[in-house]
Amino acid sequence: MQQPFFKVIIATEAHHDFALLICDEMEASAKARGTGIAKRSPEYLKHKMTEGKAVIAFSDKGEWAGFCYIETWGDGQHVANSGLIVSPNFRKGGLAKLIKRRIFDLSRVAYPEAKIFGLTTGLAVMKINSELGYEPVTYSELTTDDAFWAGCQSCVNFDILMAKERKNCLCTAMLYDPADQAASESPTVGLQTNEKKHTVLSEKWRKARARALRLFRPKIGRIRTFLFI
Repeated sequence: MQQPFFKVIIATEAHHDFALLICDEMEASAKARGTGIAKRSPEYLKHKMTEGKAVIAFSDKGEWAGFCYIETWGDGQHVANSGLIVSPNFRKGGLAKLIKRRIFDLSRVAYPEAKIFGLTTGLAVMKINSELGYEPVTYSELTTDDAFWAGCQSCVNFDILMAKERKNCLCTAMLYDPADQAASESPTVGLQTNEKKHTVLSEKWRKARARALRLFRPKIGRIRTFLFI
């Protein structure tokens, strides 16, 4: 069976009619996995489309296939690529990776100095993030903006987050720091640090993977992806 061709573009006002469909699919997907999400309204997604801070994917037949948007915190110092969703008709075909790459590139153009972060329990998302240059970090390295953490209130694990004073939860925090990337790409610094950095990243990835397996396999028998929206 031939894989469909996908077009991943920056969303605009012309895509407002898809907002309700996207919200419904986000909620249905979270319920199916038994995970919590920070809910967003169709109006909120329309606003992101109007601002040019979202990407939308379509199949070669014009069917809606996926979506993701940008949120900013701390006056643009921190950026989150949120609400990643793929239509059930097009899952397990590599589309999520295409969308993540497109929204990541859009974030880098719009906010070149910002740190890009995310919270996830999904190994597949962790792998994609690692390929983009994200590193596992502690929660203390994320934004301190209360509005961001308030978005976790609709998550089933919110009580755990607050009990730990926002220092830890079931999600793995990952961060892309452009300053670190620039340093590693420097000819003089890069030669000295690349081997050490690779070792550190491998160890961080191993620990993050082991932690996700330990937390979720005994409870649900499989890893469930947490979508922070």
